[in-house]
Amino acid sequence: MTTPASLRLADDRLAALAWGDPGAPTWLALHGWLDNAASFSRLAPRLVARLGIRVVAIDFAGHGHSAHSPGDYAIWDYCDDVLDAAEALGLDAPTLLAHSMGAGVACLVAAALPERVGRLALIDGLGAVTTPADQAPRQLRRGLLGHRRPPSRGPRYADEESAVAARARGGVAPVEAATIRPVVARNLRLLAEGDLGWRSDPRLVRPSPVRLTPSQVAACLAAIASPVLLVEGEGGILGEGERARAARAALPGLERRVLPGGHHLHLEPGAVAAVAEAIAAWVEGASDVSFPAGAEHDSDEAGG
Repeated sequence: MTTPASLRLADDRLAALAWGDPGAPTWLALHGWLDNAASFSRLAPRLVARLGIRVVAIDFAGHGHSAHSPGDYAIWDYCDDVLDAAEALGLDAPTLLAHSMGAGVACLVAAALPERVGRLALIDGLGAVTTPADQAPRQLRRGLLGHRRPPSRGPRYADEESAVAARARGGVAPVEAATIRPVVARNLRLLAEGDLGWRSDPRLVRPSPVRLTPSQVAACLAAIASPVLLVEGEGGILGEGERARAARAALPGLERRVLPGGHHLHLEPGAVAAVAEAIAAWVEGASDVSFPAGAEHDSDEAGG
């Protein structure tokens, strides 16, 4: 696995990993909830070699090696992480390479500030988690009660293998230990007692007091003007559910690829090559690319 360079950005607030020549066109990579910059450790080197780019993957606030936030972790707060990182790197309108929650953040930035985004390459994520307007009081109750509970001490692990096994068992989507290992390794810290614990802020698991509504997310998706590629895993979290279909329908001109793999297909040793090929072919405008058996290729996807 290619060794990336470590960066500190935004007045040392954000940590990042970088692959490729610092003088090459730079893409900004955004990870999913409770993951970190190592989420791109298998995909970024392939894109760098194929496209001659640089990939800088940030740790969102509260994740990985970045500072914990003194405030909240609402999805729109992460938009500032993207903008701060882009400004620190001197990027006017970079391509955003984004997975899961990071894809939601990328969509919000592209909708609100279209002049700050060149392209969106999204991996198994589109839009954001929503709450219908009539359920807002219930969501607010969950958030207020959750925020008043003190953070737990957090789990302790005797070694990295135990932590990897725990994350593989307890994630929001099924994932193999070999797939998630780089993310777990970056998120571990040595505790005073000699055990290992998570670097990530325990407050990240608190319920959000407020979420965007489905109509608000649809309006944001409809406002995106940049080219968008969505690479989904056949076993990912989107699929053909009503919400996923509505999100895809809200974004005119979306290009969609469905590839063998799960939610973390960009990290799966057996799937990452196909993900890299799909993204590179999209960038290069190739129309004759051969996709793996079982992969779906929809251009100008409108209805999911």
